[in-house]
Amino acid sequence: MFGRKKQPAAVKRRTSLDQPKRSISWLAFVKPLLALCGVLLGYSLYSNWQAVLESFDRTPIRAYALTHKTQFTTNADIREFLAAEPALKGYFGQNIDEVEQKLQAIPWVKAVVARKLWPDRLSLTLFEYQPVAVWNDNHFVSSQGEVFTLPANRASKEGLPILYGPDSEGKRVLEAWTKIKADLTSRHLGLKSVAIDNRGSWSITLDNNVQLRLGRGEWTPKIDRFVAIFPHISVPENKRLAYVDLRYEHGAAVGFGPQF
Repeated sequence: MFGRKKQPAAVKRRTSLDQPKRSISWLAFVKPLLALCGVLLGYSLYSNWQAVLESFDRTPIRAYALTHKTQFTTNADIREFLAAEPALKGYFGQNIDEVEQKLQAIPWVKAVVARKLWPDRLSLTLFEYQPVAVWNDNHFVSSQGEVFTLPANRASKEGLPILYGPDSEGKRVLEAWTKIKADLTSRHLGLKSVAIDNRGSWSITLDNNVQLRLGRGEWTPKIDRFVAIFPHISVPENKRLAYVDLRYEHGAAVGFGPQF
C-alpha cells in the first residue's frame, strides 16, 4: 500500500520539472523568428524610406520666397524655369538639387541655393552674373571672364568695354583690355574695343574708330610704332583712316574708308 501511494507523487514531480523545459524550448525557436522579422522590417523601411515619406505629401510645392531682391531675374523667369519638367513634388518627395539645377539654367544666374520650407514652399537665393563688358555685341562678360546672356531690356551697354573673341577667352580678353587701356591712356589715346580671333591674333579699335591690327605676341612695341608713324599718315580727301596693320616686323600698312 505504501508503494502504491508514493508512485503518483513521483509522477507529479516529473510533470512539474518537464513544464519549464518545454517553455524554454518554445522561446528558443520563436526569438530568432522575431529577430528576423525585425531585421526584415527595418531593411524594408530603410530601402523604401523615400517612398514612405512621399506618402505623407498631400500637395506639390507651390510657392517660393526670395531671400533678397534680384537685379535681372523676375518672378516670371523663376516660375517659368520651376515649371519645367520634371514637375515639382511635395515637401518630402522633392529633390532640392533638381530645383537648383532648374534655376541655374537661367543664362544670367551663376549659382542657386534652395531650401524646402514646410509644408509646400521653397526658400531661394539666386546669385547673378554682373556685366562688366559687352561680349561679341549680343552677350556680356563678368568680372571673372564668364560669358553670359541677358535680355536686351534688362541691362544697358552704355559705357561698357566692347570685347570680341571665342567664349573660352573671356577672362583673357578682359585682362588685355585693362592693360591696353592703361597703356593707351598714358599716351593720351582712348580705347573702344579689344578683340582676339581663333588663331590668337589681337586687334584693338581706338575711340576715333581706327583699328590697330596687332597680331600675336607682345603689343607694346607695336603700339609704340603706331604712335611714331601716326602723325605722318596722309589721309586722302573725303576719306578717313580705317586701320593700321602693325603685324609686320618693321613699318605698317594702312587702309582708308569713307567718311562717316
